[in-house]
Amino acid sequence: MKIVKADIVGIHLPLITPFIISYDTYGSMASVIVRLETDDGLAGYGEAVPDEHVTGESFFSTIEVLKHQLLPAIMGESPFAIERIHHLMDGRIYANPAAKAAIDIACYDLMGKYTDKPIYDLIGGKFHEQLTFAKVLSIEEPEIMAEKAKQAVALGYSSLKLKVGFDLYSDLERVKAVREAVGYEVPIRVDVNQGWKHYATAAQALPLLEPLRISWLEQPIKMEDIDGLSELRKKTVIPIMADESVHNGTHLNEIIKKHAADLINIKLMKCGGIYPAIHMAKTAEYAGIQCQVGSMVESSIGSAAGYHTAIARKNIISTELTGPLLFSKDIGNLEYRIPFVYLSGKPGLGIDVDANTLEELTVKKETVLFGSFKSK
Repeated sequence: MKIVKADIVGIHLPLITPFIISYDTYGSMASVIVRLETDDGLAGYGEAVPDEHVTGESFFSTIEVLKHQLLPAIMGESPFAIERIHHLMDGRIYANPAAKAAIDIACYDLMGKYTDKPIYDLIGGKFHEQLTFAKVLSIEEPEIMAEKAKQAVALGYSSLKLKVGFDLYSDLERVKAVREAVGYEVPIRVDVNQGWKHYATAAQALPLLEPLRISWLEQPIKMEDIDGLSELRKKTVIPIMADESVHNGTHLNEIIKKHAADLINIKLMKCGGIYPAIHMAKTAEYAGIQCQVGSMVESSIGSAAGYHTAIARKNIISTELTGPLLFSKDIGNLEYRIPFVYLSGKPGLGIDVDANTLEELTVKKETVLFGSFKSK
């Protein structure tokens, strides 16, 4: 089985309401779908959701990198040769992890379809019996977030994730308002998305957050400041999670060396796909660091890939892949029933891709063939 054709489909996924975090507001999510086809007629799907603020990739740069660099490099290869495929991609271009993740995910989808097994069975089998997801609340006024938090708990959500990062003291009011609204039995995670920027600012927040008993504080300062994360961790009983600071194994090694985090947020779009993600989870486990699999707000394709990764690894204790719930239209049918997500057990990703919706949301297409490419 060899890869002989790839379709690149750039789409805009419409959000039900704007998604607001510290560094941007999104009305829709730009996504790049990759469909790999083999010489025996199988097709596998992958997804890239680039983020200029985190990985330095854009929607159009991802399409061009896939078209001119990555896909020509892996044409003619077996999707089972995943170590070699990553080696070939890394040899063509540095970084660009979301683009590489699209190919990686599509290869795993092909492997599963060829062997008639779900992806999780190819990477260790199910460790967890069930997967849950938190309700993610984007940044709004404290009273609005508090009301939405109460509604989420009433719907059956078992944990909440609060996006903050605009202003330290208004952020503290947001967390306090939500905690008062839902009580102390509901786990609350707080994600700053680098918004407090500096160690000195974040250090002021720690003693004020501790009485609110949050589950963890995620990426309070700029991603380059590993030393600052390490110092913050020394000064609080609140577990510190690194997200934007840890893209790959090299970053993880620095986190470990400097004792900078209690948890890390692994995202397939940051690390390059399922294959590097499972290696990062095992490395973190050896270092006593627990993991979460998060997302860049992906469709059912990227979200399913993340859940397959999470369900197979002992050290992945949390998941936050709720993109399909945030879209007014999705291209797949990953099943959510609050507060659980269900993998179908079907081969590969285990989802169906709706060709009509994919076509409706498409803004750009390219095709790469074994030995050449043509534009559409």
